[in-house]
Amino acid sequence: MIDEQGIFLGASPNPSGLLAQHLNLRRANRHGLIAGATGTGKTVTLQGIAENFSAAGVPVFLADVKGDLSGISMAGSPTAKNADKLVARAAEIGLQNYSWGDNPAIFWDLYGEQGHPIRTTISEMGPLLLARLMNLNDVQEGVLNIAFRYADEQGLLLLDLGDLQAMLAHCAENADELSTKYGNVTKASVGSIQRQLLQLDSQGGAHFFGEPALDIHDFLGVDDQGRGYVNVLAADKLMQSPKLYATFLLWLLSELFENLPEVGDPDKPKLVFFFDEAHLLFEDAPKALTDKIEQVVRLIRSKGVGVYFVTQNPIDVPEDVAAQLGNRVQHALRAFTPRDQKAISAAADTFRINPDLDVAKAITELKVGEALVSVLQEDGSPSIVQRTLIAPPRSRLGPVDAKERAVIQSISPVAGKYDTVIDRESAEELLAAKADAAVAAAQAAQAQAEADKAAAVQAKIEAKQREAALKEQARQDAIAAREAAKPSGLDRAIQSATRAAASSVGRQVANELGRAVFGGGSRRSSGGIAGQLVRGILGGLFK
Repeated sequence: MIDEQGIFLGASPNPSGLLAQHLNLRRANRHGLIAGATGTGKTVTLQGIAENFSAAGVPVFLADVKGDLSGISMAGSPTAKNADKLVARAAEIGLQNYSWGDNPAIFWDLYGEQGHPIRTTISEMGPLLLARLMNLNDVQEGVLNIAFRYADEQGLLLLDLGDLQAMLAHCAENADELSTKYGNVTKASVGSIQRQLLQLDSQGGAHFFGEPALDIHDFLGVDDQGRGYVNVLAADKLMQSPKLYATFLLWLLSELFENLPEVGDPDKPKLVFFFDEAHLLFEDAPKALTDKIEQVVRLIRSKGVGVYFVTQNPIDVPEDVAAQLGNRVQHALRAFTPRDQKAISAAADTFRINPDLDVAKAITELKVGEALVSVLQEDGSPSIVQRTLIAPPRSRLGPVDAKERAVIQSISPVAGKYDTVIDRESAEELLAAKADAAVAAAQAAQAQAEADKAAAVQAKIEAKQREAALKEQARQDAIAAREAAKPSGLDRAIQSATRAAASSVGRQVANELGRAVFGGGSRRSSGGIAGQLVRGILGGLFK
């Protein structure tokens, strides 16, 4: 119920009458804590507060860990199992005009089975949360940071797990080059991250990473009656992967912090975020992550967002974070172990002292649906803690059935927006194309080298053939020249006849000349020494 004082949480019976407890809407963005042992009424308290925020026009996000908060979308019924108890509680605390009512709801599911899928991209998640999600050590986280840095510089989009796997494989192949520029990158570290990615994939992480990515503003809508939408995340299956659950909700907080504008302290929150099973967020969290959580919780109030942690044990929330939680509802705790006793003492010490109430004792005596309540007042100071009977919700206690869920989903304001996966060109495709191009270039270079080698061999063969042909041609030319230089048969006959004739004429001329020179003597004298000399000379001339 909403009135001028804010959200009616319940009433504290005392001798002077009922003392109403209200959550001031102007202080609701100062965060809160709902704690208590299993079975003490935390979930019903959460449901009642959430539906009252919705009635005040404040959108709500909550995780349905056990699967029964989906009933917030349906009106309660007088024939329901616990209806008489709810009506009796309303009368006990003086809640006038109590009636059943529904709330506008949007169902979400990381796996897309019981609601609209919720996705983000690897880039938006960032290396810090991914390292937490995969439980990486400092060295592996450093390599993951290098992969993100290199992807940014190369203009490669990291959208889904396939993109990150391809990016890491590329880093391993170019480890020497990256180590020189960014720091040590080893194939062993990359291999370890790849194995963690496979484990994350097996836990359903692949459903979470991709597009279309969630637009955080879709959590901030109101219906046509001005009621804020209650965004219900089906987390029963998600809880089987507790680190994925915790990291996912922390990512949502971070997205709200980064995307919403500063509004200071508005008259009412822009969104109230209930973080159930909050201990999972801080379990084994490294200091860097705890510091980030503290920063987000401390600063997100100025964005108009109230964060309410729901957990069994208040000491599950680190002190630096718990110090930011001004509105507190503490259900019963059991003092069975030393840790339980420590939790009781810690819870008691966080409340503003009530001199009429032994808080530590009261925590162990609270009944189901009863809690210790202290909230921030108009001036920002905490109210004195009071033992309070919590107001009953007006919506159904228990889950909706499959048919009801389908109807509600069909009329959702974001119906069809996130249901179909978009796979656009990103790092995986670009790196694959680059690898294919490199292989094609190598093949082309090899083919060209082989062609050049074959061409060189062929040119060498052709050169030898030309050289041999030239040598053969020269030999043939020499033979032809020698053949051409030899006289023909006719020439030889003429030469022989000419020599014979010349020889005969020469002898005759010689004889005649000898007789003329030496006078006409006997044949004997003409054959003398002088005659022989002349004949020899003339014979030589006419030879």
